[in-house]
Amino acid sequence: MKSFQVNKESNIERSSEAFSAQAVHFDSDEESNWILKWMRKQVYSHEEEFLQPHSNILELNAGTGIDALYFAKMGHSVFAIDNASGMLDQLQKKISAYHFEDRIGYARCSFTQLQTLPLPAERFDHVFSNFGGLNCIPNLKEVIDQLPRLLKPGATITFVIMPRVCPWEIIQFFKGKVRLAFRRFSSSGTAASIDGHRFIVYYHSPAQVIRSFDDRFTLVKLRGLASLSPPPSFKSFPQNYPVLYRTLTRWDERFAERFPLNRWADHFIVTMRYHPRHVA
Repeated sequence: MKSFQVNKESNIERSSEAFSAQAVHFDSDEESNWILKWMRKQVYSHEEEFLQPHSNILELNAGTGIDALYFAKMGHSVFAIDNASGMLDQLQKKISAYHFEDRIGYARCSFTQLQTLPLPAERFDHVFSNFGGLNCIPNLKEVIDQLPRLLKPGATITFVIMPRVCPWEIIQFFKGKVRLAFRRFSSSGTAASIDGHRFIVYYHSPAQVIRSFDDRFTLVKLRGLASLSPPPSFKSFPQNYPVLYRTLTRWDERFAERFPLNRWADHFIVTMRYHPRHVA
């Protein structure tokens, strides 16, 4: 696929159009992918370490509301934002079906425009963004710098992001898939396509992400997600090699917080804690 150039805001709109087009079959695609289901379960296990009962959660890139619905069922309140109207249509249907109007609110909003959100009556205990939604922007500091006005002291932030190094992709070099093997290493981003809609994906190392936070934030936990086990694009691997797949996922679950597995993976999960500066 040839590269192409777009500016930041145009790229966000392009990616929003792509995910809107995907929205109607997004949930069914995941339901048929064992790897994605396992990955989301690992994310939830991670989240349970930090969420207090009845937390107030801001979700960025909420998609069709899979995660918002999970959190609401756990007794939390969620304000979900997404810039893809098709995704929000699906989310609205779930809110109505489960009668979660009192637990899930939503708005169409880009993560680069958080300053347009009104201050909530109760600021957020937690900010969450899952499965690489933030990989559509080259500089995460533009998102992170907008968060403090929305956060309670001691609030946590969890981002699930695609890093530059994914061992399962790199070894595809030996199968002649050179573009796939090294696509994450481009500093100017990599062209992607969903349902015919093209946009740019930017890959961020854990070190880059952590440096994007200022001294009001401290690192709480960093772990890899699908480091030893294959990424979701290897959809048939669990069925073709069930024993090997179970073994690799068990190793992932046991060693995901250890270097280099917490940096070299399909995604990584990073959680930061907010400590506001005290003004004399």
